Amino acid sequence: MDNKKWYLKGIKDGMPIALGYFAVAFTLGIAAKNSGVTAAQAFLATILTNASAGGYAGFNIIAENSGYLAMAVTQLVINVRYLLMSCALSQKLSSKTSILHRTIVAFDVTDEIFALSVSVKGNLNPFYNYGAMTPSIPCWAFGTYLGVVMGNILPFTVANALSVGLYGMFLATIVPAAKKDKIILRIVIISMLLSLIFAKLPLLMQIPSGFRIIILTVAVSLAAALLFPLKEEELANE
Repeated sequence: MDNKKWYLKGIKDGMPIALGYFAVAFTLGIAAKNSGVTAAQAFLATILTNASAGGYAGFNIIAENSGYLAMAVTQLVINVRYLLMSCALSQKLSSKTSILHRTIVAFDVTDEIFALSVSVKGNLNPFYNYGAMTPSIPCWAFGTYLGVVMGNILPFTVANALSVGLYGMFLATIVPAAKKDKIILRIVIISMLLSLIFAKLPLLMQIPSGFRIIILTVAVSLAAALLFPLKEEELANE
């Protein structure tokens, strides 16, 4: 496919994510309002940084007036998993992909867009990511903006329920791949079980959530790469 077709495919695949972002961002907007951030400031913050957990943590730090150091350390811990995702995506991109394209793709590496990108067969065309980003970034930013504007008009239970949409979106991206490949299905199940163990065992649950994600991501990815290696010629023929 040429770049235009990849871009249009990215828009099509990214629309469910964008709509989910718009709904989930309402709750982020309410958190921003409670921290004293204006609608314009919240819009600017979210259009520049598409990070759900990082956004919530950031606005909470602003509300507590904890300072720049606390903000920097918290964002590093929560968002460092995106470094791992970016490394994985760099292997999907053709070696001929320029630094400019790689940088733009890296700008919007979110959990959901990452899941879309890694499910692409063969090499990843950066215009696919551009297509997914086109509806997703504005929906996330405008959703947050409207959340601030509406404030506490929505009942708390309704606003809280909207956050479940984020998990629904992620499931929608991994289920199709898991149905097609039994190895992916096994890895997903093992990942969920390990995540549950880390969240419930007394010693493991003391580890910050950001570091738990990193540990599990590295461990499961390494195990999958060693046990079920995908040869380069197989990737090219997908």
